[in-house]
Amino acid sequence: MVSAEFWDERYDRADYVYGTEPNAFLVRQRWRLERGMRVLAVADGEGRNGVWLAQQGMKVMSVDTSPIGLRKALKLALARGVALQTTCADLRTWDWPQGTFDAVAAVFIHFDSADRAAMHRAMLNAVRPGGLVLLEAFRPEQLGRGSGGPPVRDMLIDAATLRADFAEAEILEMEEVETDLDEGPFHAGPAATVRMIARRPI
Repeated sequence: MVSAEFWDERYDRADYVYGTEPNAFLVRQRWRLERGMRVLAVADGEGRNGVWLAQQGMKVMSVDTSPIGLRKALKLALARGVALQTTCADLRTWDWPQGTFDAVAAVFIHFDSADRAAMHRAMLNAVRPGGLVLLEAFRPEQLGRGSGGPPVRDMLIDAATLRADFAEAEILEMEEVETDLDEGPFHAGPAATVRMIARRPI
């Protein structure tokens, strides 16, 4: 996982480097989410996804390692007229909530292989029984493309790895796709991603 200093430097500019509009995959999953749900937006950066979820009437905690990113998230929430709870934490050492949320949104968050399975397990454990994890990440085929993602094979992920990490969950949806990203200057162009909806067993 990349350091907080890296993300502070990336976010320390006037514009929003991944834009202010939500991830397209997350938007398409809106029908799975209800007003009033408690949602954890993991590695939410400048807040585009957390703020959008709050605009849909959900109670959102946005967690990220970058205080600069979270300040911009709160600024965006204020501009959109919604409330957003923020927590600044390194996810690898954070005391993750247990069975607290109705859903976790994990959009383009990548871990080293040494941490990945534990972090995915923490996401699943953060939701109540029956709760959802909505995830999109870059696949190994993304290497060498200029449309985003870590330039390290070890941090990229495929469907088989996700299925293994979420073996305790019910997989409602899993697909590897070629898509076109339009999410600010750092996520723009053709991209290879994997998308998953997992449900914690009741």
